[in-house]
Amino acid sequence: MICATVGRSTPLDPPGHPRPRQDRNMAERELRVIADGFTYTEGPRWHDGEFWFVDFYTKTVNKVTRDGEVVQVAVVDAQPSGLGWLPDGQLLVVSMKDHRVLRVGLDGELAEHADISAHCGGYANDMVVAPNGNAYVGEFGFDLMGGADHNFANVILVRPDGTSQVVAPGLSFPNGMVITPDEKTLIVNELFGNRVSQFDILDDGTLGPRRDFASYGSPGDETNWEKRIAEATIVPDGLALDAEGAIWVADCVHQRAARIAEGGEILDEVSTAPLGVFAVALGGDDGTTLYLSVAPDFDETARSAAREAYVAATEVEVPHAGTP
Repeated sequence: MICATVGRSTPLDPPGHPRPRQDRNMAERELRVIADGFTYTEGPRWHDGEFWFVDFYTKTVNKVTRDGEVVQVAVVDAQPSGLGWLPDGQLLVVSMKDHRVLRVGLDGELAEHADISAHCGGYANDMVVAPNGNAYVGEFGFDLMGGADHNFANVILVRPDGTSQVVAPGLSFPNGMVITPDEKTLIVNELFGNRVSQFDILDDGTLGPRRDFASYGSPGDETNWEKRIAEATIVPDGLALDAEGAIWVADCVHQRAARIAEGGEILDEVSTAPLGVFAVALGGDDGTTLYLSVAPDFDETARSAAREAYVAATEVEVPHAGTP
């Protein structure tokens, strides 16, 4: 499919139009709308001077050009999620419901890069692609939208040749992931785990033992995901890394993006109340624009029936680092 213009905002520099803050107790930052009228945006990425994202229930991969056009790049029928680029510039996108990673051609045509269904207990989810082409993909572990009990899940390594293996089992809904600038550490949000984990990346692309980046108390083996998050300090969805080694997480239940130091200290917050924020990215020409995927909730039935989601942006002090 040839790229098609599906919407317009104002140019990315400065991007969007203002949407008023709701919580004056947090840092006073204006949120500017970058792309509006979507169902549930995810996978935000800054790449080669343009902002990219997916929209779950229109099944689209999109980018925002420098002049503010929202351009549809591809349609993924089984629902798109994480985005990343191979060393040769080819775009990869997770196809959630059929557990695949796809390559997107310049004409928008899709080809299978990897079938990871053997490693998934639920939908495939977010992804980070390392500079060497190794892709790390999370998965749900259970049928979240169907009301199943919580079950632990995997991070899956997909090599450039499309072969795959589990490299980190036993995580509580692994979600947003980043790779540090030295390419030696993978940091992973655990959505229902009340923690962010990290792993050494070994020479062969596999991962060393899990250790905490930030942990606020384990919910243990509780099988009800709602109970797992009821007392959680963070419910971390999307993830971005900055040049001081801190991370921004989309703390979706608490309607904020939180900047967290290794060890768990919360350094800064940006409110999206009364709506939730489900993914974040750092980008812009100087790396200090924080992009936020905003929606009322993550209920599939409600989100697929409405166009209430948007992408916002605001400025922060410390620039982007690592991948994506």
